[in-house]
Amino acid sequence: MTADDLTVDDRPEPPDAGGEREILCGFLDFLRATAVFKARGLSDEDASRRLLPSLTTVSGLLRHLADVERVWFRERLDGQAGVPTRWSDAEPDGEFLVGPGDSLAAIIKDYEDACAESRAVLSRYDLDDPCAATPAGHNVRWVLTHMIEETGRHCGHLDILRELLDGATGE
Repeated sequence: MTADDLTVDDRPEPPDAGGEREILCGFLDFLRATAVFKARGLSDEDASRRLLPSLTTVSGLLRHLADVERVWFRERLDGQAGVPTRWSDAEPDGEFLVGPGDSLAAIIKDYEDACAESRAVLSRYDLDDPCAATPAGHNVRWVLTHMIEETGRHCGHLDILRELLDGATGE
């Protein structure tokens, strides 16, 4: 993939105006699509290539974002028990452990599925509703704002990794 390939852009633009919920959800959906946009077109090998002195890879970041989506929306907001994550006490960075059998296509699909699960949970709540399972007393508005920050930060990481992998840059 070249820098020109990143011009094929089907990301949803956040609204220029609207209510608070529409704006927050619009920016989060834009960032979610940006994470996928940054990974699209890479080989499985490149997506799992370590370019930093850490476990950070394109595939690992997408897996991390999928786990974070599930934890914040399903577990903490909705109070669901047994929400799966790849991290554990025994392996706190488990989502970043990407092996040769892990395909980028499957990782992207899992992330998109996690985002769809989050949207389904979110549809049942108002911005001021409290989370069912957070000790700090967060509400839906806080979770949305946190997820914009979390996803945006990792989109920056993905942008740098992509440029290092093949020189592709883009918004």
